[in-house]
Amino acid sequence: MKKSLVYLMLVMFVLTGVLTGCGTNSPKVVKIGFVGPLTGGNAAIGVGMKNAVDLAVKQANASGKLAYKIELVAVDDAGDPTTAVNAANKLIADKGVVAVVAHFNSGAALATVPIFHKNGLPAVIAAAIHNDITKDGFKEITRVITAADVQNEIAGNVAAKDWGLKKYAVIHDKTDYGKTNAEQFIASVKNNGGEIISFDGVSVGQQDFSALLTTIKSKNPDMVFFGGVATEAALIKRQMGELQMNAIFMSDSGILSDTFNKIAGPAADGTLAHGIGKPLEDLPGGKDFMKAYTDAKYAEPHEAYAPFAYDAANIIIKALEKAGPDRAKMAEAIRGITGFQGILGETAFDDKGQTRLKIITTYISEGGKWVPYYRSSLKVVDQKIQKQ
Repeated sequence: MKKSLVYLMLVMFVLTGVLTGCGTNSPKVVKIGFVGPLTGGNAAIGVGMKNAVDLAVKQANASGKLAYKIELVAVDDAGDPTTAVNAANKLIADKGVVAVVAHFNSGAALATVPIFHKNGLPAVIAAAIHNDITKDGFKEITRVITAADVQNEIAGNVAAKDWGLKKYAVIHDKTDYGKTNAEQFIASVKNNGGEIISFDGVSVGQQDFSALLTTIKSKNPDMVFFGGVATEAALIKRQMGELQMNAIFMSDSGILSDTFNKIAGPAADGTLAHGIGKPLEDLPGGKDFMKAYTDAKYAEPHEAYAPFAYDAANIIIKALEKAGPDRAKMAEAIRGITGFQGILGETAFDDKGQTRLKIITTYISEGGKWVPYYRSSLKVVDQKIQKQ
């Protein structure tokens, strides 16, 4: 009787396993990491980037083309280097993570690049633009966004050569990102005969710039250039208006977000910035991405850097398809990608891991939105912003 009972239980166990598949028919789970600012002053941009990666993952899973089910593991770097290191280490420790879409802030990226390299985890830098990020050519590090020096060189050329501006007051936010952008802009302006009349640093989180701006106003600059990101830039522009400063205000790609226009309010009008890429609707696949993002019903706007994160994620997915879930093989496959057709255009990497794709667009804030300068009714005429 006991033997019959044991036999019956064994049969039931086997049948249960057959009916449920014992998990053997379930695809293997592979994880893709995201690390960016999900809290802090750049959270809106970071969340838009994370959503774009999530969209790429969902599309890949729905396609049925992969032998894996991809899961997204998103961690917060708060735009801070120390926090970024801790976040990177969390992803490294998770052996299921095969590659990472990484960083908006350059300071965060500079802090984690050697850690990703040391631990052999591939990281595709989506939006951090400091030149030094790819200088060592680590095989684990690639970047889909053009480096900072290209946009800042063009910004200086346009301001000094095309618009004929002579005197420049330059402010930066003391971060690696902001100071580097400011210094590269200065170099370009000087190469075009411009004069730098002041160079000042402010702190991230600072809200009152009136004393500094009053001093700058007394020097009568043609342009105030800010190296930094949206929040501080918006407050500076608003306070320039309150002080009735006539200088043109220009910044870097870090302010190209809805956040800048919301904080600056009506004072945002006429602000200039140079962005990497083109307007999303003018990019290959841009309209399809916008529709897919809307259809996915994310609560937050995609913001300016979602296309870069989306392409970075899809490059990782393409490498996964080719190399399988092995970090070392993934690093080789990512670096070896050529002719990748994404939202940004055709991406391939040089021997340092830097994208060969270089697209820079001049933008101006008009009516609460960022508009390509070539489409705007606001123009720089006689060293002033004027409506045409």
